[in-house]
Amino acid sequence: MTVIKKVAVLGAGVIGAGWIARFAENGVTVGLFDPAPDARQKVEAVLSNAEYAYSRLEAGPRVKKGSITYAATLAEAVVNADLIVEAVPEVLSLKQSVYRDVEKCVAADVIIVSSTSGILPTDLQAGMDHPERLLVAHPFNPVYLLPLVEIVAGEQTAADVVEKAIAIYTELGMEALHIKKEIEAFVADRLLEAVWRESLWLIKDGIATTEEIDDAIRFGFGLRWAQMGLFETYRLAGGEAGMKHFIAQFGPCLQWPWTKLMDVPELTEELIDTIATQSEAQSGHYSFRQLERIRDDNLIAIMHALKTNNWGAGQTLIRTAAIRSQRLANTEHAEVIAEDINHPLLTLECAVSPEWTDYNNHMTESRYLQCFGDATDGLLQKIGVDADYVANGGSYFTVETHIRHLDEVKALELINVTTQVLAGKGKKCHVFHRLSHADGRMLATAEQLLIHVDMDSRSACEPTAQVTLQLEKIAAAHASLALPDGCGRAIGDPL
Repeated sequence: MTVIKKVAVLGAGVIGAGWIARFAENGVTVGLFDPAPDARQKVEAVLSNAEYAYSRLEAGPRVKKGSITYAATLAEAVVNADLIVEAVPEVLSLKQSVYRDVEKCVAADVIIVSSTSGILPTDLQAGMDHPERLLVAHPFNPVYLLPLVEIVAGEQTAADVVEKAIAIYTELGMEALHIKKEIEAFVADRLLEAVWRESLWLIKDGIATTEEIDDAIRFGFGLRWAQMGLFETYRLAGGEAGMKHFIAQFGPCLQWPWTKLMDVPELTEELIDTIATQSEAQSGHYSFRQLERIRDDNLIAIMHALKTNNWGAGQTLIRTAAIRSQRLANTEHAEVIAEDINHPLLTLECAVSPEWTDYNNHMTESRYLQCFGDATDGLLQKIGVDADYVANGGSYFTVETHIRHLDEVKALELINVTTQVLAGKGKKCHVFHRLSHADGRMLATAEQLLIHVDMDSRSACEPTAQVTLQLEKIAAAHASLALPDGCGRAIGDPL
């Protein structure tokens, strides 16, 4: 694995702050330099959004967050950095000046990446002492959430630097798209520019408003693009005969004067005012931060749906979860926490996945049981009943469950389960789970009885001495706790 321990981010605008959030959420220490007086305020707002997003995006344990240092100088920010991320304004001379300052402070093998959205890396490299270390890593907003990063090498960029950069961004949960030939604005922005240019003409000519154009995208081809892109979508449009039939059928229309992609409408004050007025009418009733949250919630829901189908950006989530698991299993990155067992144990934290909900957007009954089952697994992990233990022939089977449904919870809302051990001796484990919303509301409770079994004979048996010791220790600590409300109830008991 190519885990980096520290990154220096130079510039805390929208892109720089997004990079800081992605690195920190992936356990990387960040040194930031930005002389703007409000840099910290802007970064902390983005960090808050990223925390909100990642808590809903990832289901399982998360790596410990990386710390962030707000450096007073560039030299202070880059100390001991394994990677330098430049995210300053799109001015070639400014970027080149930053590289000169960086090269005075870091070793020759430290990689420098630019977040530029269009400047050629060969131009960026001009004048560097070690141009082989520089390449472009162009992300998309929000950087902490969207997985795409375009990797573009300059004429002097070393091949091993490209390989290492791709490995780094892959481990950050991203899709590193290697653009193998330099071109201004790379690939994705060139496609966006074409749509943007045509949209400006549609507004200028009075054909459509900003909202109508956005509706055409979000209710139509945007949904297709989110999961199949352009060419795979058109392959389907060609029917069973495929792409050749599609081009034969629709290719001739490219000669028709449908678009104005070779012309640019003059951005007069009148056109700018028209666009701004329409945009304000479209979404001015939301604050900037509200729109960011709406955007992030929608992106997370789409990515979760793609994950369910193992497709597109969902494949990135699956791969990233495997990388996280490996990192957490590595003792170099895992943090051992001495848990206070004198209180009910936290055994599950997650967000309600969209596929867990019904037509009312409420979590279905079966998923309450799943939460409690996952919480039981969390308790078993704490006492040593892990995958290796089960592989060696021992496990606990749930033989009885009683659930009370107390409140509703919706997709993407945060939930947690705490577990109280009512009894743990011999073959039996008796537990009481409380499922709560992040706002403190009790959503449900479950009382469960588990029996330890021999996986080969499928009969009850005593657990190992180590598991017995851990379970009895927790049970003894919980014996002083009050019996929870609802404990021992059965259907038909008075409420």
